Order: sequence, then structure tokens, then C-alpha cells
Amino acid sequence: MTAKKVLTVGIELASSDTQYASFNSKVSLLDWDIILVKPQIENFYLYVDYFQGKPSLSEGSSFELKECCEHWRREIKQAVEIGKTVIVFLSTLEEVYVDTGQRSHSGTGRNQRTTRHLALYNNYQAIPANLSPVATTGSAMKLAGKGADILAPYWTEFDDHSKYRVVLTEPNVPTCIITRTGDRGVGALFRSNASSGTLLLLPDIDFDDGRFIKEKEGEQAWTRAANQFAGRLIASIVALDKALRAASEVTPEPPWASDRRYVLGPETTLRVQLLEAERRVEQAQKEKEAVAENLASVGRFRALLFEKGRPLERIIIDALRLMSFKAAPFKESDSEFDVIFECAEGRLIGEAEGKDNKAINVDKLRQLSMNIHEDLQRDEVSTPAKPVLFGNAFRLQPVQERPDPFTQKCHNAAATSSTALVSTPDLFMVVQYLVEQQDSDFARMCRLALLGSIGRVVFPVIPVSEPQPVETQVAEA
Repeated sequence: MTAKKVLTVGIELASSDTQYASFNSKVSLLDWDIILVKPQIENFYLYVDYFQGKPSLSEGSSFELKECCEHWRREIKQAVEIGKTVIVFLSTLEEVYVDTGQRSHSGTGRNQRTTRHLALYNNYQAIPANLSPVATTGSAMKLAGKGADILAPYWTEFDDHSKYRVVLTEPNVPTCIITRTGDRGVGALFRSNASSGTLLLLPDIDFDDGRFIKEKEGEQAWTRAANQFAGRLIASIVALDKALRAASEVTPEPPWASDRRYVLGPETTLRVQLLEAERRVEQAQKEKEAVAENLASVGRFRALLFEKGRPLERIIIDALRLMSFKAAPFKESDSEFDVIFECAEGRLIGEAEGKDNKAINVDKLRQLSMNIHEDLQRDEVSTPAKPVLFGNAFRLQPVQERPDPFTQKCHNAAATSSTALVSTPDLFMVVQYLVEQQDSDFARMCRLALLGSIGRVVFPVIPVSEPQPVETQVAEA
């Protein structure tokens, strides 16, 4: 095991000497000595529309992407400032349109149009440096003067594995690797002025080489080639880290050097400005956290589309309360029900089930039937409750691609036992409307639909008072 603690972000290696973190994670870099990063954002635009030939993210996905890139930009900058070595492999430039949150409106009534303002965003926003990357591809490269001696051992080992996906066109970039012809920058070396930290940008390497994976007993496993490659890479990176530190040893300022007698004139003013800037950042962070908390609270109802287990049960209870039911889980001695909910029109007992890639089967109906009988045995209950089975079938698939959420046996048994079957994505559509509109009449119709249904519940049609404004998109300059 190497003495250095190495973290890979977005890079999977066949090595026990490193720890992996996905690019979507919020891990801190402070616990690591060497960090390898590959900024890829394709997971944010797997299911999106397109605008002017590029992926166009929703408001929610735009927020998540920008938050992710801001996290890594901040973490990388801080890591370098305190003396870490951060190596970024310059992957393919991925450009997407993100929602700026700005809307403009034109026309009135039925002719009203809403314009959603978009802005271009790319994965290089995660790197704390001005690079002005331009997408291109090539493999003919050479070391530049800056850092050539330090990079030589690494480059000898991995030149043949490296390809450039971008050229760096920003004039002041301290290039360390350039194209063999044209001398265009494809790698850069940034050093911290206050520590031995380094931000090193290297041409990309194909870490997903087909030779690195094999099928073994129906599962994927690393090959010998993958293990050998990872061992060589880590050894080279650790040696590179040592060379970078030896070439840029910075003596930490001793406490006595910060004595008042050694303070330089502009420092006092700059410290005051820094404190004020930190105060504004702290205030902005508090406002951001408050908005994010409210956003998460409202957005929690999307769990009806994909959750299972306790999280699904909890969000169903919240949805029922939104429909003006008194709803709560029940646990008493040996009896435990997912939810008992009631209103002026009647009383119901529900069970919830989520399935990854299957329809909801008849098993839960047997449990629900037992719950109805147990509930009826309680002294304060005189009438059997209406049974309701909430199912989130095929929960890992997009909603529009899911087949019937309940098996035929489940439908047949529900008809016999007068059970209402609720697909939680159907319930989400009700919630989506009621979150925006406090419509007591519609909520009552939904309650009656639950009480009166046998088999699959069909909720009332969502009211539409006026045609929705047409929404268009426009890219900001």
C-alpha cells in the first residue's frame, strides 16, 4: 500500500491503493494527498431535450450540475492552496444548455408566451482556472519548457496512452504539454504561491479500455492488464507528486513573521476587504441553504416516482395529507400498518410496495387483508376499513416506459376483496396539481375516487382553467 493517500474522482482503477468517488459526489478533498480527477457530466443529461443541437437541462438538473461543478472548483482550489497535488485529466469538452432561472413573458391570455433563458455550460467549469478550452482530438504531443524535467518520467511511461481532447486557448495558461506541431497548449501546470500545492492538467487517458474488463461468473471483473496499468499509473503519479514537491518547497510562514511590526501597508486594507467578502459569502451561503432546503421539501414528492420501503411509505402519507386525509402509520402491540387514513367520507388502510423491475404481485394483498381483520378486532373500530394497495412498480424505469404496475392475479384479487390499487406515479400527478392549487373540490373528488374504486384507481382529470402559456427557449449571449 502506498504511503500517499490517493483519491480518484470519476476514474475507476484496478488498485487497492486508491479510493474512488463519483463526479456527482460531494466528498471533501482535505483528507487526501493526491487527487486524480476526470470531469465528466454525461450523467446529468441522459434523459433531456435538445436545443440548438446541444442537451438542454431542466431547471432542477441545471441546479444540480452547477452545484456539482462549483463543489469541485471550490474543493480543488482549496486542496491546492493547502499543499495537495491535484491532477486533472482533460476529458472531452461537454457543452450543455442550463436554465438560468430567468423568465420573460410576452402577450396576454391565450396568446401569452413564456421564454426560458438558457446559458451554455460545460464540464470545464469544475476546474478553478481560466482555460478557454476548444474541442479537438489528437495524439502527437511533446513536453514544453515549463515542467519538462519534472514530467519527463511520467510522459515516457504514458505518452502512448495519452490523447488530447481540447486545446487551451487562454493566453496566460502555463502550458507544460503542447501539440507536436503548432505548439498549442494541451496540458498545464499551476503552482500555489503559498504552499507546495500543484494543479496539473494532463491530456486524457482511456481508463475504460476494453482490455481492462472481463466477464467472470456473470459479473464484470478487472483483468490482469487493468491491474498492471493501475499499478504503473499510481507509481508514476506518486513519483510525480514527489518531484513536484521537491521543485516547489515553500517554507510555511512562522508565527513570529506575522507580528504587527512586519505588516505591509496594503495588508490592513486587504484584510478588511477579505473579512467583508467572507461576510457576504457567509450570508449568501445561508440564503442558498434556505432556498435549497425549501426546494428539497417541495421536490420530495418526486419520491412517489422512484422510491420503495420506508421512504415511499412516508411520502405517501404526506401526499394523503395534501388531499386532506388524516393519515399516519399505525403500530400497536403486534399490529403494524403502513398507513391508516380517514376523512369525513370514510376510513382506509393502506400498504405500500416498491419493485425495482417487476409488477406488484398478490403477496401484499394478503398482508393487507390480514391488516383489515386485525384493525377490525380493535374495540374502537366497528366497520372494516377500505383496503388500498399503493404500488411503485418498475420504479427504476422512466414512468412512460413502464408496463401495467400490477399483475393480473393482483387485479383479480383486488376485485374480489374490493381493494383499491394505486400506482404512486398516478398519485404524483394529483400531488403536482395540489401543491400549486389549494383546490378543496378536486381533493374531495380524489378522496372519493380512493373510497369508491375497486381495482386500479383512476383519479379525476387535472383541472385546466386556461390554456398553459407556450414556453420557448432562448440562449443568452
